Amino acid sequence: MRWIATVFVLVWCVVPCSAFQIVEFCPDPYLHDDADEYLVISGSGYLDGITVSDGNGGFRFPPGTAMNGQITVARDAVAFETTHGRLPDFEWFGYSPLVPDVISGDKLRMANTRDRLLLYENGALVQAVSWPEDVKPREGQVHFLEKGVWDRRPLFIGQSRFSIDTFDNVTITAFVSPDSSYEVFLHAVASAGRTIHLNVYEFTSPALSGPLIDAHQRGVQVLVLLEGGPVGGISTEEKDLIWRVNQSGIPIYQMAATGDRKAPYRFDHAKYLVTDGRAVLVTSENFGQSGFPAGGIRGNRGWGVYLESRDLAAYFEGVFLSDIHGINSVPVGGTPSPLKTPSPIPYTVEFFPQQFSGARVTPVIAPDTSYLIQDLLNNAQETIDIEQAYITNESATALNPYLGAAINASRRGVHVRVLLDSYWYNVEDTKDNDEMAALINRVAAAERLPLEGRIADIESNNLEKIHNKGVIVDNRSVLVSSINWNANSPNFNREAGVIIEHPAAARYFKNVFEDDWQPVRPGASQKTDYLKIAVLIAVILCLMLIYMWNLKRR
Repeated sequence: MRWIATVFVLVWCVVPCSAFQIVEFCPDPYLHDDADEYLVISGSGYLDGITVSDGNGGFRFPPGTAMNGQITVARDAVAFETTHGRLPDFEWFGYSPLVPDVISGDKLRMANTRDRLLLYENGALVQAVSWPEDVKPREGQVHFLEKGVWDRRPLFIGQSRFSIDTFDNVTITAFVSPDSSYEVFLHAVASAGRTIHLNVYEFTSPALSGPLIDAHQRGVQVLVLLEGGPVGGISTEEKDLIWRVNQSGIPIYQMAATGDRKAPYRFDHAKYLVTDGRAVLVTSENFGQSGFPAGGIRGNRGWGVYLESRDLAAYFEGVFLSDIHGINSVPVGGTPSPLKTPSPIPYTVEFFPQQFSGARVTPVIAPDTSYLIQDLLNNAQETIDIEQAYITNESATALNPYLGAAINASRRGVHVRVLLDSYWYNVEDTKDNDEMAALINRVAAAERLPLEGRIADIESNNLEKIHNKGVIVDNRSVLVSSINWNANSPNFNREAGVIIEHPAAARYFKNVFEDDWQPVRPGASQKTDYLKIAVLIAVILCLMLIYMWNLKRR
């Protein structure tokens, strides 16, 4: 089989390039018997001389067929519509009277694990792609040709294809949880006059749903999209909140598997809010008590930004509308239940929101552009500070690619620090955060690298846990996102984040990082030390006075 693939490559090199090529195909979709398999051809002109084959079956187009752009050809148009919510341009089995048929000889059937697609123009082979040689087959995966390269990232049925875009002159308000996240959320909602579009993994806080209901009652159109199957299922608190918000007239949707259709993402794990098509709030935190506690109440350490830019907001609005109008996003009603009021633990606010102007912002959308995180680490020159809820390696022998990029940066002299959560469920097993920090430090010691791993002292900092997914590079760029450092989050989840280029904003988050990095808060440490010193001096003075008084008596 490999020598055949080699021959195809040689033929590709010597045959003149065609105006047409296969740019997408899915040989192993989700429906029974792979009835919804399809391929996409790109090009411009008449298709009279174009034939597609797998070496056994194949098809050509009706005489006079012309195209300009792309056409989709499916085995079964009805099955394709079931999966994709639209009809293809052609079909080769002829099940739908609404879709024209191609002209078939033996019917094309793409095998799941080993097969090939051949594109001929006027009898000459102009393109060949085979699997598993050129692409690695997997159920539900769409093989996609981009800039001459197949499968630059894993792409599955129903997933989006947002491209990289960067926005200048963005005004940002930086904030952190638990200190000021609730304050910024209230401002974002109160400032909305027309629309509020919210996408979040979990939504459990009545203190956050209340302002949304108030906004709806003053005429703001509010839409909410949630994950339909979070780890552990939808909690009683969230079911009750969904019910109450629905009762107010706000529609809530969830992204989930429906019928024969699998959800496009493992989890809709993003956490962002778009208001009036002009501003975006992006955070690492879910919309619950721990992520957005009221001021002076303990919660998670998380990072967030409120970004004011119509162009940037339009980008996120596009992501939101793409997801909420997807065929796997369906209305959800919720279930009423008695509310449970958690007992708040007091917290001393240290970090207040700060506004900065003139920032350069690049959205990071998973799985579409999550590789930008690795690029950010690869381009570091001086320092990398990483604060993560957790990091897991790809396997027993392969590092997490983001962690690998950070360690490689330390090998070229970049000072790297990695801070991980120490909440009980992140340190109780034999392969979690404390072992990961130890691994990082072993690598640092063995290679004498400017690299250190540490688990956070959440008790001294009075934090519930570290839930952050942030990075600061060279004290000028900062990543704020929902993307966890595991194999699933950047590749298979819907996630959202931003890379902000602005030295002052980076310093804001750097100050928070330094506070979390220390075993205890610097301020608290100084107060305790001064107290001990004062007591010690007082004791010494008393002993000296007693000694001198005794001398006089003698």
